[in-house]
Amino acid sequence: MSKLGNLGARLYRGEVGYDFIGKRKIWYGVSILITITAILGLTVRGLNMGIEFEGGAVFTTPKTSVSASQAEKDAEAAAGGHDAVVQKLGTGGLRIQIAGIDTDKSDQIKEELSKDLGIPSDKINADLVGPSWGETIANKAWQGLAIFMVLVVIYLAIAFEWRMAIAALVALIHDITITVGIYALVGFEVTPGTVIGLLTILGYSLYDTVVVFDSLKEQTKGIEKQTRWTYSDIANRSINSTLVRSINTTVVALLPVAGLLFIGGGFLGAGMLNDISLSLFVGLAAGAYSSIFIATPLVADLKERDPKMKALKKRVLAKRAAAAAKADTEPAGSVVAQAESPLPQEPEDAAPAGAGPRNQPARNRGRGRPSGKRR
Repeated sequence: MSKLGNLGARLYRGEVGYDFIGKRKIWYGVSILITITAILGLTVRGLNMGIEFEGGAVFTTPKTSVSASQAEKDAEAAAGGHDAVVQKLGTGGLRIQIAGIDTDKSDQIKEELSKDLGIPSDKINADLVGPSWGETIANKAWQGLAIFMVLVVIYLAIAFEWRMAIAALVALIHDITITVGIYALVGFEVTPGTVIGLLTILGYSLYDTVVVFDSLKEQTKGIEKQTRWTYSDIANRSINSTLVRSINTTVVALLPVAGLLFIGGGFLGAGMLNDISLSLFVGLAAGAYSSIFIATPLVADLKERDPKMKALKKRVLAKRAAAAAKADTEPAGSVVAQAESPLPQEPEDAAPAGAGPRNQPARNRGRGRPSGKRR
């Protein structure tokens, strides 16, 4: 842990670092490949929508010795071929979910399940969801997502600038697409808990992105007054200076979610936790990735299209070329050439804090007397 802390301090001071911005085309390519895979999965397999969105019925039974697989076959036969999802509850009972059925057929299905499972019909609890209610829920979810996106863009455009707002929006769409695509590929059920998880991970993703943007905003103040660093150089330092913090917060958030997904939903069989835990797990990982590899490099690309930043980059590259040419013409051994660091330190025109002589006001002391007092 001490080594990680030392690494974080060195990254923050710019003593070491990785060139994220310089390799941004690699990250763009990886993201495009993952996004295409997610879209293909969504197109080919589609989403497994829960009854909250499609309508249907949920039957809950008391403790029974009937296996989940056998109950699934019986439920599909009773529902006339409709797909059924059966989960074993911790009490020993069963949760039988049948989507796409008319609510007026629920009594008939309940009687059939009573005969097949050997459970009195009055012991089976039935919860009905109409298709119109599910459609309303889906529409409200999309409206909430759209409102969230608009508010995010407006806030970032005011607090930072429009380029950062665009980059953050692209990163959020990237995270949503990957998360939804994973749901389509693994076939997990989409429930209102999934929607809650999606909105939650968007907040986490935005948090990581804003942390980097805030550092970038502070370090680029007065950037046009120096000729040592380009905007991409300082953007690279902003990523490196916040890298360890982003990794730490993401890992700490992923640990309990991984417990829900792999231990609760997988090992212990609490399948109802899968809908929200998968969206949180995938979204948190995608959000951490996009804030580092997508949002900030995209801001650097957009910013360096500005004429002022283009002129600055031209001056910086010209100065570096002149320094390299001068170093080549120096006699060997006379001057030790110092390589440029990939990460910017303090601007060359700015004096370090607390350094340099202080100008004290002159005092008219008396001559010949140590105390300076006059008679």
